[in-house]
Amino acid sequence: MRDVVFTRRSGWIPSVIHDGGELKLMLAAGADANHDPREFTVPISEAHLAVIREDLARHLLLWSAVLPLCETAGTRGRLDETAAAALLDPILLSPPADVDALFRRIPWDRSRLVAHGADIRLLERGQVCDAMRAATERADEKRAQEHHADRRRAARGMVLGPLDAAILRYTGQYLHGATIPRRNPDAVDPALLPQVMRVIATAEQACAGMRINLDPRRGNRATDKRDWERMTAAVDAAVRRAYPQLVDDAVRTVSFLMCSEAAARAKSTPPEEDDLGVGATKTALTFTDDKGGEKTWLRDGPRGASAEFWEFVAERSAGDNEVFTIEDEEMGEGIQLHFYADSIARITTVRQGEDGSDPEYQVEYSLVDGIGGYRQLVSAFVRGGCAALDQHGPWMSDVAEFERARRQRTAR
Repeated sequence: MRDVVFTRRSGWIPSVIHDGGELKLMLAAGADANHDPREFTVPISEAHLAVIREDLARHLLLWSAVLPLCETAGTRGRLDETAAAALLDPILLSPPADVDALFRRIPWDRSRLVAHGADIRLLERGQVCDAMRAATERADEKRAQEHHADRRRAARGMVLGPLDAAILRYTGQYLHGATIPRRNPDAVDPALLPQVMRVIATAEQACAGMRINLDPRRGNRATDKRDWERMTAAVDAAVRRAYPQLVDDAVRTVSFLMCSEAAARAKSTPPEEDDLGVGATKTALTFTDDKGGEKTWLRDGPRGASAEFWEFVAERSAGDNEVFTIEDEEMGEGIQLHFYADSIARITTVRQGEDGSDPEYQVEYSLVDGIGGYRQLVSAFVRGGCAALDQHGPWMSDVAEFERARRQRTAR
């Protein structure tokens, strides 16, 4: 039968139990195959129990030293009880200088001590006993997470200044750089908030009027990578010029914030109907892809051809489906978009097939500059057919010439 002999208010700090006639230190650590915490026990003596009861700092130091052994046990392995027992006397019963010396030789969990109030400056010096004089039973997990983030940055040679840290807290990226940034003024020291807002204002001015459009080639919610890169470059340059003292992480989080907000606006904005009404000459168009997909657009429908086509692309485009066609059967012309090669072909019927003969087509190729170029070409075709594409050339009918041009662009 298992009885709890001693426990602290914080549920994760190891407890002492009476089990099978023995006193044991019991702690939950690591996880099993089902991601549930594993439970480990280590036999202790009455002398150890007395110190654990009276000395919170020693109790926490013991926990910090045993945790790496629990992690080594993994999801199924046994705790090395011999190694764990060997830590008891040196940590609980030895003079502070000996405890400090021990912690310079063994692995230990720094985050647990930081969370429970350790003096980080003394920890860095190796004075673990003095560092734990202000230890608390209650854990501050955010403090431990921030300390871990600072150590990760230090490993990259990056030390945050007060303004750097305030900017990262404002965007919510102090702990994790992959977190989608948000505006959190309440997270910033009020004394630093005006400086942070001046940095943000500089970024907003740098990207005023810029947009990040959707890229239907990559799905319904994907954004244009080139637009994102252009906005990032503009914001980074402006912020670095105005605030050269900022570290890379602070500059990056500001440009990430601007781009994320621009992308969110694009995703919440209805697609532009740029080919409705006067000027749109097509009455019916057929959209197809490389996988047998087909959709027909009629002019008397509720939406323009461009919007319908790009919706078709967003729903069908994939790594193995990157060729899409718009055909005007009535006019005998069409365009074929090659997303894998950033190119397009316009196809015009020169002679209709007669008496069983095949029709004769003129095929011309052109290079395309990203999704913005594709949108421009699709809109022009919808409005004026292949003739309207003349101004968007050059167009090459010789395949070899076109391939040379494509290779030259790739090589640049």
